[in-house]
Amino acid sequence: MSDGYFKKRGEKMSVKVGQQCPVEKTVSLLSNKCKVLIIRELLIETQRFNALQRTLGGITQKVLTSNLKEMEKSGLVNREVFPVTPPHVEYSLTSRGRSLEPILETMAVWGLAYMAEEELQLEES
Repeated sequence: MSDGYFKKRGEKMSVKVGQQCPVEKTVSLLSNKCKVLIIRELLIETQRFNALQRTLGGITQKVLTSNLKEMEKSGLVNREVFPVTPPHVEYSLTSRGRSLEPILETMAVWGLAYMAEEELQLEES
């Protein structure tokens, strides 16, 4: 990494003394599969709660609510409430949340390569 956060020491990468590890910080913001998938869906479009829950499949209302609140507190997600009856709430990514798009794109590219390798290994066995 050329930004100076890491230096090679043998085979290990380490953070400079006295600095917070940027990888650790990023992982803490994306601390679970659910948060990464929420970001994936909100990169596509702004969504209402129920639509988001349907696209994520199998996630409970409690878990989704908790994750959205944490992500809103971290400045990744924007929650917009419309004053209508019944209540209408939409979730979208903030500019900070959108800045994670290259990370998810890299994960997708890596995942596709991994899946292709897995498929080749299955065909060979």
